[in-house]
Amino acid sequence: MEEYKKEFIDFMVECNVLRFGEFTLKSGRKSPFFMNAGLYQSGSQLSRLGEFYARAIHDKYGTDFDVLFGPAYKGIPLAVATVIAIYRLYGNEVRYCANRKEVKDHGDSGILLGSTLKDGDRVVIIEDVTTSGASMAETVPILRAQAKVNILGLMVSLDREEKGKDTEKSALLDIRERYGFDTNAIVGMHEVREYLKGREVNGKVLIDDSISKALDEYYAQYGAKD
Repeated sequence: MEEYKKEFIDFMVECNVLRFGEFTLKSGRKSPFFMNAGLYQSGSQLSRLGEFYARAIHDKYGTDFDVLFGPAYKGIPLAVATVIAIYRLYGNEVRYCANRKEVKDHGDSGILLGSTLKDGDRVVIIEDVTTSGASMAETVPILRAQAKVNILGLMVSLDREEKGKDTEKSALLDIRERYGFDTNAIVGMHEVREYLKGREVNGKVLIDDSISKALDEYYAQYGAKD
Protein backbone atom coordinates (compact mmCIF):
# COMPACT_ATOMS: atom_id res chain seq x y z
CA MET A 1 0.00 0.00 0.00
CA GLU A 2 1.31 3.46 -0.92
CA GLU A 3 2.54 5.54 2.00
CA TYR A 4 0.05 8.37 1.37
CA LYS A 5 -2.82 5.87 1.72
CA LYS A 6 -1.58 4.86 5.18
CA GLU A 7 -1.26 8.54 6.06
CA PHE A 8 -4.81 9.14 4.84
CA ILE A 9 -6.24 6.35 6.99
CA ASP A 10 -4.44 7.80 10.01
CA PHE A 11 -5.79 11.23 9.06
CA MET A 12 -9.42 9.99 8.90
CA VAL A 13 -9.05 8.44 12.36
CA GLU A 14 -7.29 11.52 13.77
CA CYS A 15 -10.14 13.77 12.54
CA ASN A 16 -12.77 11.36 13.93
CA VAL A 17 -14.15 11.09 10.39
CA LEU A 18 -13.81 7.28 10.40
CA ARG A 19 -15.28 5.51 13.40
CA PHE A 20 -16.02 1.91 14.39
CA GLY A 21 -18.94 0.63 16.46
CA GLU A 22 -22.58 0.26 15.44
CA PHE A 23 -24.21 2.76 13.12
CA THR A 24 -27.50 2.87 11.22
CA LEU A 25 -26.93 4.13 7.69
CA LYS A 26 -29.37 6.12 5.56
CA SER A 27 -30.04 2.87 3.71
CA GLY A 28 -31.16 1.26 6.98
CA ARG A 29 -28.17 -1.08 7.09
CA LYS A 30 -26.50 -1.63 10.47
CA SER A 31 -22.84 -0.93 9.80
CA PRO A 32 -19.82 -1.53 12.08
CA PHE A 33 -18.13 1.59 10.68
CA PHE A 34 -19.11 5.08 9.64
CA MET A 35 -17.37 7.75 7.61
CA ASN A 36 -18.51 11.39 7.93
CA ALA A 37 -16.56 13.83 5.75
CA GLY A 38 -18.55 16.71 7.26
CA LEU A 39 -16.18 16.54 10.24
CA TYR A 40 -13.31 17.99 8.19
CA GLN A 41 -13.81 21.54 9.40
CA SER A 42 -10.59 23.44 10.06
CA GLY A 43 -8.24 25.09 7.60
CA SER A 44 -5.42 22.66 8.39
CA GLN A 45 -7.71 19.65 7.94
CA LEU A 46 -9.06 20.86 4.59
CA SER A 47 -5.55 21.72 3.42
CA ARG A 48 -4.33 18.19 4.17
CA LEU A 49 -7.47 16.63 2.73
CA GLY A 50 -6.94 18.51 -0.53
CA GLU A 51 -3.38 17.18 -0.70
CA PHE A 52 -4.53 13.57 -0.26
CA TYR A 53 -7.08 13.98 -3.04
CA ALA A 54 -4.50 15.72 -5.25
CA ARG A 55 -2.02 12.86 -4.83
CA ALA A 56 -4.66 10.21 -5.58
CA ILE A 57 -5.91 12.12 -8.63
CA HIS A 58 -2.32 12.56 -9.83
CA ASP A 59 -1.77 8.79 -9.49
CA LYS A 60 -4.95 7.82 -11.38
CA TYR A 61 -5.60 10.65 -13.85
CA GLY A 62 -2.49 12.81 -13.85
CA THR A 63 -3.00 16.57 -13.57
CA ASP A 64 -3.30 17.44 -17.27
CA PHE A 65 -7.04 18.05 -17.21
CA ASP A 66 -9.18 21.18 -17.18
CA VAL A 67 -11.87 21.09 -14.50
CA LEU A 68 -12.42 19.48 -11.11
CA PHE A 69 -16.17 19.24 -10.50
CA GLY A 70 -17.61 19.01 -6.97
CA PRO A 71 -21.32 18.12 -6.71
CA ALA A 72 -23.30 20.20 -4.19
CA TYR A 73 -22.88 20.43 -1.35
CA LYS A 74 -20.02 18.41 0.16
CA GLY A 75 -18.17 18.31 -3.15
CA ILE A 76 -17.77 22.10 -3.24
CA PRO A 77 -15.13 22.50 -0.47
CA LEU A 78 -13.46 19.29 -1.67
CA ALA A 79 -13.04 20.70 -5.18
CA VAL A 80 -11.73 24.05 -3.91
CA ALA A 81 -9.24 22.49 -1.49
CA THR A 82 -8.02 20.03 -4.11
CA VAL A 83 -7.43 22.48 -6.99
CA ILE A 84 -5.37 24.58 -4.56
CA ALA A 85 -3.39 21.46 -3.60
CA ILE A 86 -2.88 20.44 -7.25
CA TYR A 87 -1.39 23.85 -7.98
CA ARG A 88 0.77 23.80 -4.85
CA LEU A 89 2.06 20.24 -5.38
CA TYR A 90 2.29 20.01 -9.17
CA GLY A 91 2.09 23.56 -10.52
CA ASN A 92 -0.97 22.80 -12.69
CA GLU A 93 -3.82 25.29 -13.01
CA VAL A 94 -7.06 23.31 -12.83
CA ARG A 95 -10.37 25.17 -12.69
CA TYR A 96 -12.96 24.30 -10.09
CA CYS A 97 -16.66 24.01 -10.85
CA ALA A 98 -19.69 22.99 -8.79
CA ASN A 99 -23.45 22.99 -9.10
CA ARG A 100 -26.19 24.65 -7.13
CA LYS A 101 -29.15 22.65 -5.88
CA GLU A 102 -31.48 25.21 -7.46
CA VAL A 103 -30.92 27.33 -10.55
CA LYS A 104 -30.23 30.97 -9.67
CA ASP A 105 -32.20 33.44 -11.83
CA HIS A 106 -30.51 36.71 -10.83
CA GLY A 107 -26.99 38.13 -10.51
CA ASP A 108 -24.55 35.29 -11.19
CA SER A 109 -27.36 33.25 -12.69
CA GLY A 110 -27.37 29.60 -13.69
CA ILE A 111 -26.79 26.27 -12.02
CA LEU A 112 -22.98 26.40 -11.82
CA LEU A 113 -20.52 27.92 -9.36
CA GLY A 114 -16.91 28.65 -10.20
CA SER A 115 -15.76 28.04 -13.74
CA THR A 116 -18.08 27.68 -16.69
CA LEU A 117 -17.78 24.52 -18.77
CA LYS A 118 -16.68 24.54 -22.40
CA ASP A 119 -16.84 21.99 -25.20
CA GLY A 120 -13.84 19.71 -24.96
CA ASP A 121 -13.14 20.32 -21.26
CA ARG A 122 -11.60 17.29 -19.56
CA VAL A 123 -13.38 16.86 -16.22
CA VAL A 124 -12.67 14.86 -13.05
CA ILE A 125 -15.51 14.59 -10.52
CA ILE A 126 -14.71 14.63 -6.79
CA GLU A 127 -16.93 13.33 -3.95
CA ASP A 128 -16.55 12.23 -0.34
CA VAL A 129 -17.99 8.72 -0.45
CA THR A 130 -20.40 6.99 -2.84
CA THR A 131 -22.66 4.30 -1.44
CA SER A 132 -25.46 3.96 -3.99
CA GLY A 133 -24.35 6.06 -6.96
CA ALA A 134 -27.55 8.11 -6.77
CA SER A 135 -25.62 11.39 -6.79
CA MET A 136 -24.14 10.57 -10.21
CA ALA A 137 -27.68 10.27 -11.61
CA GLU A 138 -27.97 14.00 -10.86
CA THR A 139 -24.39 15.08 -11.55
CA VAL A 140 -23.67 13.49 -14.94
CA PRO A 141 -26.74 14.98 -16.72
CA ILE A 142 -25.89 18.43 -15.29
CA LEU A 143 -22.34 18.22 -16.64
CA ARG A 144 -23.36 16.94 -20.06
CA ALA A 145 -26.11 19.55 -20.38
CA GLN A 146 -23.63 22.43 -19.99
CA ALA A 147 -21.15 21.46 -22.72
CA LYS A 148 -19.65 18.56 -24.64
CA VAL A 149 -17.26 17.63 -21.84
CA ASN A 150 -15.03 14.58 -21.54
CA ILE A 151 -15.51 13.07 -18.06
CA LEU A 152 -12.22 11.33 -17.25
CA GLY A 153 -13.36 9.83 -13.98
CA LEU A 154 -14.56 10.08 -10.41
CA MET A 155 -12.43 10.22 -7.24
CA VAL A 156 -13.92 9.54 -3.81
CA SER A 157 -12.11 9.33 -0.49
CA LEU A 158 -13.33 5.92 0.70
CA ASP A 159 -14.74 3.00 -1.28
CA ARG A 160 -17.06 1.17 1.13
CA GLU A 161 -16.88 -1.85 -1.25
CA GLU A 162 -20.47 -2.86 -0.62
CA LYS A 163 -23.29 -3.63 -3.01
CA GLY A 164 -25.90 -1.07 -3.89
CA LYS A 165 -29.59 -1.22 -3.05
CA ASP A 166 -30.64 -2.93 -6.28
CA THR A 167 -27.40 -4.48 -7.50
CA GLU A 168 -24.73 -6.93 -6.41
CA LYS A 169 -22.06 -4.57 -7.76
CA SER A 170 -20.29 -1.87 -5.78
CA ALA A 171 -21.39 1.71 -6.38
CA LEU A 172 -18.08 2.54 -8.08
CA LEU A 173 -18.30 -0.40 -10.49
CA ASP A 174 -21.96 0.36 -11.22
CA ILE A 175 -21.11 4.00 -12.02
CA ARG A 176 -18.19 2.91 -14.23
CA GLU A 177 -20.38 0.57 -16.26
CA ARG A 178 -23.43 2.84 -16.33
CA TYR A 179 -21.70 6.07 -17.40
CA GLY A 180 -18.56 4.86 -19.14
CA PHE A 181 -15.87 6.66 -17.15
CA ASP A 182 -13.27 5.49 -14.65
CA THR A 183 -13.91 5.44 -10.88
CA ASN A 184 -11.38 5.38 -8.05
CA ALA A 185 -10.98 6.00 -4.31
CA ILE A 186 -8.08 7.24 -2.22
CA VAL A 187 -8.48 4.02 -0.20
CA GLY A 188 -10.77 1.01 -0.19
CA MET A 189 -12.23 -0.51 2.95
CA HIS A 190 -10.10 -3.64 2.52
CA GLU A 191 -7.01 -1.41 2.78
CA VAL A 192 -8.40 0.26 5.91
CA ARG A 193 -8.96 -3.15 7.52
CA GLU A 194 -5.53 -4.39 6.52
CA TYR A 195 -3.80 -1.31 7.94
CA LEU A 196 -5.79 -0.86 11.17
CA LYS A 197 -6.45 -4.44 12.25
CA GLY A 198 -4.85 -4.92 15.67
CA ARG A 199 -3.24 -1.49 15.43
CA GLU A 200 -3.34 0.64 18.58
CA VAL A 201 -4.30 4.30 18.15
CA ASN A 202 -4.21 6.55 21.21
CA GLY A 203 -4.22 3.52 23.48
CA LYS A 204 -7.13 1.79 21.74
CA VAL A 205 -7.25 -0.98 19.13
CA LEU A 206 -9.76 0.27 16.56
CA ILE A 207 -10.29 -3.02 14.77
CA ASP A 208 -10.16 -5.62 17.52
CA ASP A 209 -11.56 -9.16 17.32
CA SER A 210 -15.17 -8.05 17.91
CA ILE A 211 -15.07 -5.32 15.23
CA SER A 212 -13.26 -7.66 12.86
CA LYS A 213 -16.03 -10.23 13.33
CA ALA A 214 -18.70 -7.56 12.79
CA LEU A 215 -16.97 -6.47 9.58
CA ASP A 216 -16.82 -10.07 8.35
CA GLU A 217 -20.56 -10.49 9.01
CA TYR A 218 -21.40 -7.16 7.39
CA TYR A 219 -19.48 -7.93 4.21
CA ALA A 220 -20.83 -11.46 4.07
CA GLN A 221 -24.27 -9.85 3.78
CA TYR A 222 -23.53 -6.61 1.93
CA GLY A 223 -20.15 -7.07 0.27
CA ALA A 224 -20.05 -6.21 -3.42
CA LYS A 225 -19.68 -8.95 -6.02
CA ASP A 226 -17.12 -7.08 -8.16
